[in-house]
Amino acid sequence: MSVRQIFFKYRSFTPIPLIIAALVLADTSLWSFIIGFCVALLGESIRIWSVRYAGSATRTTGEVGADVLVTSGPYGHLRNPLYLGNFLLSFGILIMAWPWMPWLMIIFLILFFVQYHAIISLEEEFLQKKFAGDYQAYMKNVPSMLPRLSPWKKGDRIPTSLKKALRTERNSLQSFTLVTILVLLRWLLG
Repeated sequence: MSVRQIFFKYRSFTPIPLIIAALVLADTSLWSFIIGFCVALLGESIRIWSVRYAGSATRTTGEVGADVLVTSGPYGHLRNPLYLGNFLLSFGILIMAWPWMPWLMIIFLILFFVQYHAIISLEEEFLQKKFAGDYQAYMKNVPSMLPRLSPWKKGDRIPTSLKKALRTERNSLQSFTLVTILVLLRWLLG
């Protein structure tokens, strides 16, 4: 198994050591908590919007795969909206906790870049093989991580219901809620 495959398979667990460090080193204030919570909530909202279009296939941890090339909704603005959501969610949690700043934030940025650069390259390699010219055109017109303001083109994918997306996103929502409660408790009892 390559490093890229390891990062892909365990991407849900790699933030755990950083979250533990953030909780241990937390120096939360009212403003860091409010601003961080809003940033994290934006990240989770982007994830839910993305899952509505991509479906539960985004939760796979085995091998990279895709049945269709999704270019609708957030995927018309950027190729990796789930990863932008992950970034904002994690970044928001660090702001909420405000640990060992700015050093833990710098460590987070480096680790996030290394991990997601590897994951995105693995996924793009797969998508280029599977969807060939369609994916090439998509790559040419839609940025990877910084969204374009207007969608590239109106895709034909109908979003799933919010209820189904929330069910698919259940683990992330539960983790976000738990970490938010832990940061709050650490701040109030610390």
